Amino acid sequence: MPDQTDKPEFWEKNFIEKKEMWGFEPSKSALATKDFFVEKSVKNILIPGIGYGRNAQIFRDNGITVTGIEISKTAIEMARKHYGTDMTIYHGSVTDMPFDNNHYDGIFCYALIHLLDSSEREKLIQDCYNQLTENGYMVFTAITKEAHTYGKGKFISKDRYEIFDGVNMFFYDRESVQAEFGQAGLVDIKEISENFPFFLITCQKNGN
Repeated sequence: MPDQTDKPEFWEKNFIEKKEMWGFEPSKSALATKDFFVEKSVKNILIPGIGYGRNAQIFRDNGITVTGIEISKTAIEMARKHYGTDMTIYHGSVTDMPFDNNHYDGIFCYALIHLLDSSEREKLIQDCYNQLTENGYMVFTAITKEAHTYGKGKFISKDRYEIFDGVNMFFYDRESVQAEFGQAGLVDIKEISENFPFFLITCQKNGN
């Protein structure tokens, strides 16, 4: 089955059927990144794949301006209902970035990159890097090979499997993080546990 996760219909169906499927509490990754961004005096951020905004509000509560990108119109409507209409959210796929010519102090991309194929992942990392201000930071969360779903389902390509319903997932280890983010200012890889084991990957533009 072809990958469905880059198609609006897939996410529309999910958000229509499951509504606020992840609740309203921000992820551990969002909380950790908020602390980091506050420490680094980040003033404005981009969140590709913002969903219905549950990971956005914690940044806004700390004085950070948030811009989002979201493929599902239903999710955008939910975000506006719950968090107001004063947040810019571009409707479209992250594979079609950039949506504006702005540069951002920070970018936070949660549990999205592992849903893309290798060329899409490469493009997303480069597109995000291009939209950072000088010395700006981008933080990605990505599922790791420690996940119980690794190696399950239909084999697609190295470390990539169709898990269910046309969801193709790439599982990272430290070597693949280095390979994909090494040329994008990679400065840190941390392990963090959400509903799955993730890497919290931090890059800095022109960082060492």
